[in-house]
Parts: sequence; C-alpha cells; structure tokens
Amino acid sequence: MTFCILLMTVGLALMLASEPLGHHAAGLFKIVASTGFIALGVAAGGLHSAYGLVMLVALGFSWWGDFFLISRNRNIFLMGMAAFFLAHLAYCAAFLVQGVAPAGAVIGGALALPVSLGVARYLKPHLGDMRGPVLAYMAVITLMVALAAGTVADLRSLELLAAALLFYASDFFVARDRFVRPGFVNRLVGLPLYYAAQAWFAWTIASTQ
Repeated sequence: MTFCILLMTVGLALMLASEPLGHHAAGLFKIVASTGFIALGVAAGGLHSAYGLVMLVALGFSWWGDFFLISRNRNIFLMGMAAFFLAHLAYCAAFLVQGVAPAGAVIGGALALPVSLGVARYLKPHLGDMRGPVLAYMAVITLMVALAAGTVADLRSLELLAAALLFYASDFFVARDRFVRPGFVNRLVGLPLYYAAQAWFAWTIASTQ
C-alpha cells in the first residue's frame, strides 16, 4: 500500500508543479495520481468484501471523472460531473453496506444542508446554463456527507465522515475555479484535499476486513 500512496503523492506533486506547462501536462500526472487511489483500494482488499467492491466502484467513477475534467470542453466537463455524481451515489451505497444510523444521517444532513445552500447562493450568479447540473451535483454530495455522518458510531468510525468532508471541501474549490474566480490557488488547496479524501476512502476498506 505504501507504493500506492507514493504513486498518488508523486502524481499530485508533479501535477501541481507542471501547471506552467499547460493543463494537458498536468492532466497526465492527474491520471497517475488517480490511478494511485484505485491501486490503494485494491491493495486494501477491495476485491474481497461487499463494502470494498462498492467502494472500488465509487473510486472507479471518480477516476473517470478526473479523466473527463482534464478537458476544458463544456460537454466533456458535464461527463466528468456525471461520473462524479455516480461516484457519490456509489459512496452512499458503500456507507449503507457499512451501516448507517438514521438519526446520525438526519443530524448530518441538517448540518450540511445550510452549508450547501450557502455555497449554492455563492455560486448561483456565476453558473448560467450550468445551474441545473451543478445544483443536482450539490444535492448528491450533500446526501453523501449526511450518510457518512450516519456511519459514525465511535471515534474510530469518524474516518468516513472525515473523508467525506475533505471531498466536499475540495469540490468547493473546483466550483470556485470553474465558475467564480479561476486561479492556481484553487487547485493548490483543492487537489490535496481531494486526494486525501480518496486515499482515506480507499484506506477504510482495510479496516473493514
């Protein structure tokens, strides 16, 4: 598993360092980094449990999302959003396999919803004809965070919620970069959050064996 984490870390570092060379060069290293979290999920035992298999499906959709988001083309960007939408549904399914307490999910949703509404209000003036897809995506990632909160039974089980929150935070910077104020700082902050989230999700497979 050490090699997988190293692959992801080196890919991320090279992705950020290659920004001056253009998005195609950075995109190549992005795929390297994303392959790292797939490999980590397999190494953690993802092929040997129902939870692991569903988590690998989520990580796989995320890989395709990363691939599509390399492009600046609007339609391909939508394909990337669709892939991540499916990834979040798969994460939700993985949490349900793991076990979700309804009360915890309701509390998590009650806390996450106002934040999502605030982010939606922040983004709305900048979305144009992307408003529908973006709001739909925000709905599913809010559901993912709520269900992750429902998996918390003790301090040890906080890892799924922590990973979900990191993913949520990273997506704010993706949206800010795409729709509000493009800039390297969004990727400098958002990408490490994203890969930390994916690595943590993959790592949870080992703890459920």
